[in-house]
Amino acid sequence: MAKNSKFLSDLSSSTPILLVLLLVAVFLLGSLTTKLSLQNQGVATKTTPAATAPSQPNQAAAPAKVEVDNGHLPVLGSKNAKVTVVEFGDFQCPFCERWFKDVEPNLIKDYVNTGKVKFSFRHFAFLGDESTWAAQASECANEQGKFWEYHDYLYKNQGPERSGTFAKDKLKGFAQALSLDTAKFNSCLDSDKYAKNVTDDLAAGQKAGVNGTPTTFINGQTVVGAQPYSAFKAILDAELAKVK
Repeated sequence: MAKNSKFLSDLSSSTPILLVLLLVAVFLLGSLTTKLSLQNQGVATKTTPAATAPSQPNQAAAPAKVEVDNGHLPVLGSKNAKVTVVEFGDFQCPFCERWFKDVEPNLIKDYVNTGKVKFSFRHFAFLGDESTWAAQASECANEQGKFWEYHDYLYKNQGPERSGTFAKDKLKGFAQALSLDTAKFNSCLDSDKYAKNVTDDLAAGQKAGVNGTPTTFINGQTVVGAQPYSAFKAILDAELAKVK
């Protein structure tokens, strides 16, 4: 009986310590769970030192604009247009194909053909050899004044990435379908004549912060991905309102 009394006494005296340890464990588990949840949502969890609150804490910083030129390929639209749209794309990229089908026709109809916007395309050929060959092929078509026709044909006939759809023999067939001078085109493509143009565009895109396609710059404002046309329209209208 004395042993039981001693055990109960010891247990009673240690209970506060056990409760404190239990509370600490629950707190740490809760913090870990919250951190993992934020990471899964793509939210940064890095701890930063406390800083003095800004004078206007609710004012969002304006997005930084990027200096991007039109490149060397033909520009669609009036040279006097106040808003410039530059797309960096890869002819194998399925999201670029979606942009081509869902955004570009409306952009051209509503803004380019009405003289409000000028639109240019620059290569960001990063999905392998077929992307590079397709980009070079469009440059060879440009020699014959048919860059945009070839550009459109590539997107309309896009296949799965690295499937042989844009192998050199297929690209030569596209030139024939567009009634290009095939002897001149084939010689151009086989010689890698425009390889530097393609790599220079890629380097320019990387310098501008492009790391995926399509990436579009509207008067230097970056828009990433094949977002709905309404998203582009909102930015275009806002930029046009600034330059009236």
